[in-house]
This record gives sequence, structure tokens and C-alpha cells, in this order.
Amino acid sequence: MFDFFSGRRPSTYAGRAMIATSHPLSTAAGLEVLQAGGNAVDAGLAALAVQCVVDPLMTGIGGDCFALYAPAGELPKALNGSGRAPAAASIEALREAGLSSEIPQTSPHAVTIPGAVSAWCRLSDDHGSMPLSKVFERAIGYARDGYVVTPRVAMDWANNAALISGDEHARAVFMADGAAPLPGSRHAQPLLADRLAEIAESGSAGFYEGATGESMAAHLKSLGGLHTAEDFAAGKDAAHWVSPISANYRGFDVYECPPNGQGLAALIILKILEGFDLAAMDEAERCHIHAEATKIAYRHRDALIADPEVCPGLADTLLSEAAIAAMRARIDPARAGRPALWDEPAHQDTIYLCVVDEAGNALSLINSLFHGFGSTRLDPRTGILFQSRGASFRLIPGHPNAIGPNKRPMHTIIPGMVAKDGRAIMPFGVMGGHYQAAGHANLLVNVLDRGLSLQEAMDEPRSFAFGGELQIEPGFAEATRATLAAKGHALSVATSPIGGSQAIRLHASCLEGGSESRKDGMALGF
Repeated sequence: MFDFFSGRRPSTYAGRAMIATSHPLSTAAGLEVLQAGGNAVDAGLAALAVQCVVDPLMTGIGGDCFALYAPAGELPKALNGSGRAPAAASIEALREAGLSSEIPQTSPHAVTIPGAVSAWCRLSDDHGSMPLSKVFERAIGYARDGYVVTPRVAMDWANNAALISGDEHARAVFMADGAAPLPGSRHAQPLLADRLAEIAESGSAGFYEGATGESMAAHLKSLGGLHTAEDFAAGKDAAHWVSPISANYRGFDVYECPPNGQGLAALIILKILEGFDLAAMDEAERCHIHAEATKIAYRHRDALIADPEVCPGLADTLLSEAAIAAMRARIDPARAGRPALWDEPAHQDTIYLCVVDEAGNALSLINSLFHGFGSTRLDPRTGILFQSRGASFRLIPGHPNAIGPNKRPMHTIIPGMVAKDGRAIMPFGVMGGHYQAAGHANLLVNVLDRGLSLQEAMDEPRSFAFGGELQIEPGFAEATRATLAAKGHALSVATSPIGGSQAIRLHASCLEGGSESRKDGMALGF
């Protein structure tokens, strides 16, 4: 029985259709489309377009997108909507530009050709039922006429105020009054409304070609970028369907997009965890085992995951019984260890939503600028804020994720989908930059091992082993903290919430939805 004195909220239940997003206006827009007869893709794109307006530091049309889509009663297929580096990009070219060790977030070289719009149009063309002019109505209205800023968006905006002020054009759009907007204030982006209208009318060509594509290329070139109009024109068809990767966990098949996303890391964590009786463990024990599995999986992620053209067959190799057994054997239940590669080879800000429509079609969709406000670089003629996904590239010759011409970087954004008996039963996703793979595993442990409802699973305190320390949220008990410290973990109490999530589960008689309590959003259905 749910504890109604807990101060938390229960899962949302509905009988016919449901959408879950991290922003109330996005959820409302998607629900409106579902009620008007639109399908999961129509509703998902309507919600996503709205969120690109009302949550501008987390996502935008200048970002990238991944999706898992499962027609009713079927298994999912994956859509890769990640953009590529310019054709002229190389380690040598960036070194000549003065970069030697990494690509800074605000550098024009951190901007890859945005893949989101290509993915949206591919989804709509292949599986949508409504014209984009109808799907984008709410988003265009909010961009042109203004919207009310919600509390979590206002907090994130304020935390990134100094950063966004570094670009004069972005400052004019997002800091027009000299400060980040307060909760309840209004904000508008008329140029973004124009871009959404162009996409609705002309499809991806309205974004990547013509005056808009040429303007984006010219602006980045003026900042020292290597981008050309030809690079943007080629991005029109960047999104493509691929076969997802999967692993069985506790009798459920968990699906992820393949590399260049980090979904493989989520599956590695789950397969390592499957060797432990997590349901019988206390909070400290579960947190420790999860931390150790995360460190091992992320070591492999950082060393090996890249553009699939340079790491073919990687999922089969790393999810093999031999590899997982070797990784699992490195974990000491009593002590925190150092991550290591099983075969010892030589060598952030996001929104997620999910939808299930009346027919049972399920969509798991994620869209991101990577860092808060992406690269912070905004083209003043088009109003497009560019992502910073290229900051993931390495400047190490021979590294799988080294920058190169027309190459896609390793991505942190990953939609997920759980299936049982040959059909999808739960689209889910976790936001939070690098945390996402660890978050996928944690959410599924809470649901599948511990038997928590979706909302309860999301509301549990979170931890994340990353960067040499174990970040924990304040909700962990003092006894748990003491035990983790005794095991050798360097604890750091998070000053802001770790990640965010949404999920919808298809039960025999109804739909159950959960939406992140750490964000502004909600799950709604009818």
C-alpha cells in the first residue's frame, strides 16, 4: 500500500493512453495530441517541440536525438539522430586551432551538425499520423507569444547564467533583463517560432538547407569553426533506423540504442548486477555493488564506445558471458575498487519523454544539447542555440572516439525499453548527462528486483560513482553513509539532484506512469 503520509506522489494510472515528460507544458501538449487522435509519435514530437521552447537550456532544435519505437505488440527498433563532425574536422586541424588536450564546451569545435530535426522528421514521416504543422502548434505559440517559467527550469537557468552570458547573442535571448528569469515570469523566442514553422512546412530541408542552413554554417565559421553549408545540407538525412542492442535481466529483455550511445554501458552494469541478490541487500550493500559495476562499465565506455563504424561488434564482445564474468569477478563486496578493462586493451543536460497511445504503440524519446545551454553559441539570424556534443570527442590519435571527418562522437543520451515475451512493455529513460547509464540500471533494479512502483522507484535517493568519488543525494541514511565510507568510497553529497526519469509500464488492464519528482513534469493519461 502506498504511504500517503510520505510527502511523495504515487504512480499515475490510466486506461487508454499516457505520456510522461519532465515539464508540465510538454506533458499537456502531448496529451492534447493523444486526445485529438494522434499517435505516440505525434504526441512525443509535440511534447518534445514544446520542451525545446520552455526548457531551453536542456534541449533544443540545435541538439541531437535518439529514439526507440515499438509498434503495438512488437519489439522496438532504434533511431540514431546524432549529428556528425564537419568534413574538415581532424585532430590536426584542431591542434592548429590551438586545442591540444580537450575540446571546451564553448568552442565552435564542440558543435557537431545537429541531428535532432532530421530524427524528428524521420519519425514523423515513417510513423506519425498528423502533419507537423498541427503537431508543433503549441510549441510555435509558446515560442512566439511566451510561456511561464517553471521552478526547476528557473533554478537550472540561474545556475548557468554566468556561462550563457559569455555569448553576446545568447545573452540577448536568455538574459535580456540582465538576470535569469524567476519562476512565474514569462519568456519568448520569436525566432525559434519561425524555425519550427519552417520545419513544419518544409521538413528537414527547412532547417538544414537554404537560408537557415547557410546562416548556421556562416555563424560557426565566424567563430573559427570548420563547418560549411555542405555539412549542414548533408545533415538533412543524418537520422537512420538501426537494430537495437539488448540483454536479458531477471527474465526481462532490456533494449538500448547501439553505439555511439552509452546504452551498452547500461546493459553491462545490469549484467554485472544480475550476479548479485540485490533484493536481499540493504541500501548500503546495493549502493556499493552498483557503484562498483558502474565504475567498470564506464571505464569500458570511455575507452571503447564511439561511432559504430569504428567499433563494430563491440556489444557482442562486451556482453558475452566471458566478459561479464571477468568484470563481475573484479568486484569485492567489502571494498571499493579501481575500475579496469576486462581485456586490458592498450588504448549532461537532457530531456527524456515517453508515450504509449491507444493502439499500444510505445515511444521512448530523448533529445539533448549535452551541457546546460549546449555550447552557448547562438546564431543571431536564426535564433538557433547549438549543442556541445563534440566536446565528447578525444584528441588522442588512435582512440576510437578521436575526432575525425564526418564522425559521430560517443553520446550520453540513451532511451530505454523493456520487453517481455516478444513485446515492449515499458519505455523508460533517465536524464542527467553521464549518469544516464548508471541511472537506467538503478531504475530497473528498483522496479524489477525490489518491486517498487514506477514513481517509488524514481523517488528513491540516488548515487553515482564517477570521477573518483561516490556522489550521494542527501536522502541517504547516516548509517548507509558510514558503511559506504568504511568500504573505502570517497563520498560527496550532491548539491543538486542527480538525474531525472520518466517511464510508462503496460500492465494487463491499465497503464502505469511515473515522472521525475526532481523535475517539474508529470505523467498524464486518459
